[in-house]
Amino acid sequence: MERHFDEELETLYKDILKMGVMAQEAIFKSIEALKNRDKHGAQEVINTDSKIDNLELLIDEKCIDLIARHQPMAKDLRFITTGMKINAELERIADLAVDISQRVLELVDKPILKPLIDIPKLSVIAQNMVHDAIDAFVKKDVDLAKKVVLSDSEADKLRDLVQDELINDYMAKDPSTAPRAVALLLIARHLERICDHTTNIAEDVIYMVQGKVIKHHLEKLD
Repeated sequence: MERHFDEELETLYKDILKMGVMAQEAIFKSIEALKNRDKHGAQEVINTDSKIDNLELLIDEKCIDLIARHQPMAKDLRFITTGMKINAELERIADLAVDISQRVLELVDKPILKPLIDIPKLSVIAQNMVHDAIDAFVKKDVDLAKKVVLSDSEADKLRDLVQDELINDYMAKDPSTAPRAVALLLIARHLERICDHTTNIAEDVIYMVQGKVIKHHLEKLD
């Protein structure tokens, strides 16, 4: 029975990894669609979202079933409940990539407002954070999870930089740029929210490994 339970945990673990990879790909493809003004690429991200939604439901069902049948204790219970939380965060990350793609579709047939510099940088931060958070989950690496949590402030600063530039250098000087500027503002905000959800994953990993709740208490990272 114990061996079968371990095999089921391993399957759950692999499903969560798959969810993480799909979320990362959605972020990457949505920003590539923005940079390349690729309508088909943006639509592909939107169309793929149903597969991610289905995987989220499957993972949730597996977690509930494992708890109901095996009544796990201690670290196994923390692993399963953390897996459920991470699953939900990854699904939301994928939804935000869809939101980005929808903004891309709004922009793709319009003249480009400005060279894309800071938004791709913010995208790289978001993708790296997702990668590191999932890696921390895989390796039960608290130090890597802490690094993800501390990276969120960098994403916030870059989002603020994008926002200030679009509002002060474009919208305030030429109101006709507002529709394109707002779409870019929203993309930056969606990326920053991805980083927030990824921070939640990293905090959940720390709880899974150490049983320590650091949400809203960054001083506990020390």
